[in-house]
Amino acid sequence: MLKFQLLDDQDVQQAIAAHLRALREQAKLSREALAQRSCVPAPTIKKFELTGQISFRQLLLIWQTLDDLSRLYELTQSRGQPDRMPASIEEVLRDEF
Repeated sequence: MLKFQLLDDQDVQQAIAAHLRALREQAKLSREALAQRSCVPAPTIKKFELTGQISFRQLLLIWQTLDDLSRLYELTQSRGQPDRMPASIEEVLRDEF
């Protein structure tokens, strides 16, 4: 199984939007209710869920309301070696990283 993936910013934006929308729906919150709790306007939440576009501050406000901010914070605290890129096509084909 090949683990190497090519992602772009839009893929990540859409994945985050889908994750937070699923959490909102699990919590049985309407966009209006989430807007009241997060201080992010409901039309902004709708646009975010549909396009993945939102300001970083507003993303953090929504995340804080629906999930644990420490999960995001931990991504910035890597203490080990950064993920290495493959040195050759052979490494990719052998799935060595």
